[in-house]
Amino acid sequence: MTPTTLTEKMQLTFTDEGFAAFLETLNEPEWLTEIRKSAWERFKELPWPSNRDEEWMRTDIRLFHLEKFFIPSARGEVVSGTPVLADGVELVGSAASCDGVATGASQFDSAMADKGVIFGAISELLEEHGELIRKHLFQVVDGLADRFAALHQATWTSGIFLYVPRNVCVENPIHTFSTMTDGGSDFTHTLIVLEEGAEATVLAESNNANDAVGLHCGAIEIVVGDRGNLRYVNLQDWSQKVWHFAHQRAVIGQDSNLQWTVGALGSRLAKVNQHVSLKGKRGNCQVNGVMFTENKQHLSYHTLQHHEKPDCTSDFLYKGALQDQSRTVWRGMIKVDVEAQQTDGYQRNDNLLLSSKARADSIPGLEIEADDVRCTHGSTSGRVDEELIFYAQCRGFTRKEAIRAIVTGFFQQVFDRVTIESVREALALAISRRVRDYE
Repeated sequence: MTPTTLTEKMQLTFTDEGFAAFLETLNEPEWLTEIRKSAWERFKELPWPSNRDEEWMRTDIRLFHLEKFFIPSARGEVVSGTPVLADGVELVGSAASCDGVATGASQFDSAMADKGVIFGAISELLEEHGELIRKHLFQVVDGLADRFAALHQATWTSGIFLYVPRNVCVENPIHTFSTMTDGGSDFTHTLIVLEEGAEATVLAESNNANDAVGLHCGAIEIVVGDRGNLRYVNLQDWSQKVWHFAHQRAVIGQDSNLQWTVGALGSRLAKVNQHVSLKGKRGNCQVNGVMFTENKQHLSYHTLQHHEKPDCTSDFLYKGALQDQSRTVWRGMIKVDVEAQQTDGYQRNDNLLLSSKARADSIPGLEIEADDVRCTHGSTSGRVDEELIFYAQCRGFTRKEAIRAIVTGFFQQVFDRVTIESVREALALAISRRVRDYE
């Protein structure tokens, strides 16, 4: 059967009939079709999460109705989106998608391709690199973990695949950008694999029109081989009418390093699971999170630092600023296995409340089975000190300028960790332009 082209305007519902029609639009190998079918059956078996589940007890999704959206099998007009992370950066490659479908061919430096680096939309690479993709796809993220994960595994569309072979260094960053039409869905899948001694930097961002309704149900899989080094920046700036659900996981090898920076600014409601597993000795990961919420936004991020081998280090720092009636939930866990002696794990969450009606829930946790470790955690929440505002106003700042300066200073600890100047500036600007007068 000839596959239906993805450029035809279709609206496929999340039903057995819609899923069957979706499969007909694809030209994929049988092994991938079977993965999708198994996940679809799992999706139908599982219930939606509820506040009776411990992980979801602070995140209410009763207003979310999947039937208002469609399987992302057609791309409408490409809507306006504004990438900001790549400004002034010399890139080695770039790719973009709208409604989960690649928009044009991926751009990539031929010199890197000659060294064996593979980059592009998964849908474009399946035919030539199918076995390599099959080896890694859904090996890191559990695509059957809950109903959202199963939905993604069954109906994901394209996404990005980056493969860096042994001892190859991709010196300049790679940039990816995702956007959505009004009422669109984005189910993209990101798969990054660095072999032993490889190095790369990836800048990934997503946004759409300010008043655009949408659904994102995505996944990120990262594999950093022994002695590998990856810097990954992920800026989520969807409109405040987008439902954002994601499972994100990285696996770190021996003597490898991962710096993962998250900017969480957009969406109506976000529920993200971000896990890092240190599976090799002396692995190191640093995760930096910046969260800014306004109006009635609700962002829920659950992080896990899983130490599986000895002598590993993990450092998670999430900072959030909240205004209006917005809410954040951060739940962090450091898990140390019996074998993981000499672990050094740290997690911290600080929150700055810019409104008396904002709320920040901070829930750090430890689960330690080894007996020779150093694991610490902490969290703080508080309002802006009026004396600081007064002090700045005495030196010529307006009240709004003073608050912006204080908020920027609050996030500076995270900004200082980001080594790419354009990323620091983009994060700071995106936050400062949202700050309003302090109540």
